[in-house]
Amino acid sequence: MNFQRARSAEQRAERRRAILATATAMLTEMPVADLSLNELSRRVGLAKSNVLNYFDSREAVLLELTSNELTAWVEELAAALGGVSPELPVVERAEQLITAVVGTLTKRPVLCDLISAQAAVLERNITTETALAFKRTAAASYERMIAAVAAVMPELGTDGAGQFIATGSLLAGAIWSHSHPVPAILAAYEADPSLEAIRMAFEPSLSAGLRTLLYGVLPRH
Repeated sequence: MNFQRARSAEQRAERRRAILATATAMLTEMPVADLSLNELSRRVGLAKSNVLNYFDSREAVLLELTSNELTAWVEELAAALGGVSPELPVVERAEQLITAVVGTLTKRPVLCDLISAQAAVLERNITTETALAFKRTAAASYERMIAAVAAVMPELGTDGAGQFIATGSLLAGAIWSHSHPVPAILAAYEADPSLEAIRMAFEPSLSAGLRTLLYGVLPRH
């Protein structure tokens, strides 16, 4: 696509949306690590210098995508947890919580890939303004998740729900990375069946990890 120079605030907002939409589409084709500013600019139909008029860097584009994906996921997770009855035994509620977290994350591979790259890649080469905007959105999503999890598992309390969410998010990112290896690692698994024992699958590995985490933060009675 080719753009004329954006002059109004609405035109600038539309340009930003186009850049974000193009980056989102690219992430359905390639991992975060392979998305370059040059290719993003080419697909949007702008010079790289023009893209940088709207975002500080490639990382700033991806951080805003992370914010958007995170907000959407929290809404979906809250809706899924809204159907969990507080009258159920704690073990049943715990399993429904784990199922909801894993199920909603599995449907959002772009978010999982972004989370896996957040601290090591995306939070570098950005301005303080970009960092503030991202962290404020993340904090709001975190509070919403705490409320949703604590409503299902009041035994956790606010602190326990916060520990579950914070550590669970890191766990999801790490497991996503290991369960979606580069072609050379996939080829190694295929070449040597004995390596299957250390191969990770996202859903069962995350479910097992969240189960261990959740029962670890539940108060002992």
